[in-house]
Amino acid sequence: MGENNYDAFVRNRITELRLKKNVSEHKMSLDLGKSGAYIRSITNGTALPSLKELFNIMAYFNMNPAEFFSPTEDKFTTYFHLCEQLRTFDEDDLKKVQTFISWIEK
Repeated sequence: MGENNYDAFVRNRITELRLKKNVSEHKMSLDLGKSGAYIRSITNGTALPSLKELFNIMAYFNMNPAEFFSPTEDKFTTYFHLCEQLRTFDEDDLKKVQTFISWIEK
């Protein structure tokens, strides 16, 4: 059984966030209460974190699952602002946006 896109996403996302936090794999592993090679084993594809450990990693980066799996960290992008606006819409307004997007895609 080979690697899938989800495995690669998790590994790459952890690396991206770790680098932004400017912390080594070794230090992050120890901060999580694991052996010094724990994060390296994830990022090099040898292992994947359990669901519980993935939540611990998200907490380490002060993120919830939505933020981890749908990165919108650059607050200066149109995408970020649109996502923030969509969060405030009621169901009727979301259906209107969906209709408009469908019209654009044609």
